[in-house]
Amino acid sequence: MLRIHETAVELVAEVMPLLEMIERKDPDLARQGRRAVMSTPLNIAEGGEQPGKRRALHYRIAMGSAREAWSVMRVAHAARYIGAPSAEITNKLNHVIGTLHRCVVRSG
Repeated sequence: MLRIHETAVELVAEVMPLLEMIERKDPDLARQGRRAVMSTPLNIAEGGEQPGKRRALHYRIAMGSAREAWSVMRVAHAARYIGAPSAEITNKLNHVIGTLHRCVVRSG
């Protein structure tokens, strides 16, 4: 399994309090954010056990979910539901997305 999996799991814990704040204003956006942030480590784990193109597919899905989670944070900030995501969350999301992007590109 990719080492980035642990970072993706950490993001779940760090993003959940923000999603609880978002939920007070926009339950649908919070629900979408929860699905996206939780989907990221789950697809990384599932992809790690798959061969070839199936692995790349799961990593691509995980990358899309991480991007969606990041977008939820940005949209919620733009809507003034939350403050700007911390530098730590921003850096971790960028690290997860970048790592997954490299894995997808390498696999063709």
